[in-house]
Amino acid sequence: MEAEKIIKLTNGYLMLLIVLILFFGGITISIVQETPFYIPIIIIGFISFFGFILVNPNTSKVILLFGKYIGTIKQNGLYWANPFYTKKKISLRASNFDSERLKVNDKLGNPIMISTILVWRVTNTYKAAFDVDNYENFVRVQTDAAVRKLASMYPYDNFADEGTTEDITLRSSVNEVSEALEKELEERLSIAGIEVLEARIGYLAYAQEIASAMLKRQQATAIVAARHKIVEGAVSMVEMALEELGKKNIVELDDERKAAMVSNLMVILCGDKEASPVLNTGTLNN
Repeated sequence: MEAEKIIKLTNGYLMLLIVLILFFGGITISIVQETPFYIPIIIIGFISFFGFILVNPNTSKVILLFGKYIGTIKQNGLYWANPFYTKKKISLRASNFDSERLKVNDKLGNPIMISTILVWRVTNTYKAAFDVDNYENFVRVQTDAAVRKLASMYPYDNFADEGTTEDITLRSSVNEVSEALEKELEERLSIAGIEVLEARIGYLAYAQEIASAMLKRQQATAIVAARHKIVEGAVSMVEMALEELGKKNIVELDDERKAAMVSNLMVILCGDKEASPVLNTGTLNN
């Protein structure tokens, strides 16, 4: 298998002067001398016009001669080469690709909608031109395949009720998922001589048929987590209150009164609404 070969051709400005002299000089002499002897020179000058190659910055030209790879021109400028060379332009600039939103299943089997944003560029013109049929279409197809594989490797989110204890999820682990996507794409696109500059998730959401149910589930999970924190804090506050009352001998409470106090404090601290005070005008025993 051949590899990319960088070549440098003849200076195009010098050849432009020579070709103009051959073409217009041959015409002028033929007219003045009224002889067809210089017609071959005119034809050579005309054919030579097709040998000029203009390479713009961050672009390249792949040169072929009757199907044989001659080399690649990467340095910008005006050049001249064999007029029978075939030139194929390949851009070396960074390109963006925003994939379509794909409907796939995550690791838990939940249908999700996902798309990716890819920044890439060609680094090996030989592979891009000859190892794949159409390198731009190759990027699109392989990106979709990589996104489908990535989505099946991780859950959308981490739910305790399903026993998922994985730290990496599609929703929260942005950096880890992007690194995994870049690695997968680099392996797939290296065959086409393409370098992956950046790859990240551009869109991520549950599929429409389960979006509403999963939103309620997320809200319920958040409420349960918040309640857990509230109860944990309330228990600590009640424990501290009983401990301080005992240390400072403010009041002596038996087990029954402690239970009543704990019950009242838990209701006040854990309730959704503010507690309504009740004034006791009797004794503690009433």
